[in-house]
Amino acid sequence: MNYSDLTEDVRHELVHFFKKHQNPGFVYHSREHTEEVVAHVSEIADHYQLDEKDRFVVTTAAWFHDMGYFTGESNGHEERGALAAEDFLKEKGVHEKQITTVKGCIMATKLPQSPNSLLEQIVCDADLFHFGTEKFAERNKLMRKEAEWRKGEKISKSDWRLGTIRLLESHHYHTSYCQDRLTDAKMKNLKKLKSKALDEEESEPINLPLQDSAKTDEKAEAPEIKKPKYDRPDKGIETMFRITSNNHQRLSDMADNKANIMITTTSIILSVLLSVLVRKLEENPYLTIPTMMLIVICVITMVFSILATRPSLPHGTFTQDNIRDKNVNLLFFGNFYRMNFQDYSAGMQEMMNDREFLYGSLTRDVYSQGVVLGRKYRLLRVAYNVFMFGIIVSVLAFAIASHYSGGFTD
Repeated sequence: MNYSDLTEDVRHELVHFFKKHQNPGFVYHSREHTEEVVAHVSEIADHYQLDEKDRFVVTTAAWFHDMGYFTGESNGHEERGALAAEDFLKEKGVHEKQITTVKGCIMATKLPQSPNSLLEQIVCDADLFHFGTEKFAERNKLMRKEAEWRKGEKISKSDWRLGTIRLLESHHYHTSYCQDRLTDAKMKNLKKLKSKALDEEESEPINLPLQDSAKTDEKAEAPEIKKPKYDRPDKGIETMFRITSNNHQRLSDMADNKANIMITTTSIILSVLLSVLVRKLEENPYLTIPTMMLIVICVITMVFSILATRPSLPHGTFTQDNIRDKNVNLLFFGNFYRMNFQDYSAGMQEMMNDREFLYGSLTRDVYSQGVVLGRKYRLLRVAYNVFMFGIIVSVLAFAIASHYSGGFTD
């Protein structure tokens, strides 16, 4: 299947669609917006080096994702766009599996975004790419203007600003590429919005999240809400936790590989000893002690290697007291795998809304990884030491036994 030609067919179809359905009211969800999303999809796809098929999927989803605005109400526009993409792709003979993937990418852009794969994450991040760019203020004005056109009435700046603040605070980029590139700029845009909201003098105060209603008329108290405790972590802290966790994971993988090497080596030696050498002991009794020594060495080495890789699981539950005391790590599956989803989700929401709880959980997770790593490497060191010195002693024992039994005669 020629995906380049298919992509060009999709582009031609949507360009023709936008020309046919031109409407001055769509100042934000316009052809320009769609083409920007397509461009951002291509940029992110380049970073992840997507193959031709996956690139076709995300590009097609980007072209169709807002098409439904022109054929009905704003609610449900994702479904209409997905159905339009399905009809078009079926006519082009595209495989059903790829059509389903395209539809999934379009549906994932529905707010709140819920992507389940890298391809869906790419389309979602491309759709709201402008949150983390200098074009945000301009695009936000166009979005408000379009919303007023749809409602047929004016929307106050303060109400729109408050809604935008809530949207930015609940939003996060899904791909690591956009997280690294856009998060800082997005937070600056959010800070500007909050600053304008705090400085604006209106007859009724603006109730920003976590602001105490008893203090809304006291301008001096406003700075307390400039940095709610559930703000996203600073980029440097995020990077620190991510790098540390990744390093621990790589070290854990290395430890497991070392243990597997030792288990395999000792298994081969034991197999040879038990299948060949043990049968010869009646004919060569002087080799009994060295053979038994080597078998014991291999068994001890194998036991310590297995202990280094043997998993251990906690009880898998937590209580409301643990959540209240903030002494449970909800990022480790061993603490919740026996819980139902509702209890776990409630705990996660409370953690994400509490900066101290969130940082504490991340710190506890890194510490737990380090403790497990320490245990693995201690056991591995014992296994390697036993094997190394044991092999030396066993070889010397074989040499001495052979010598005194006349094994080294001319």
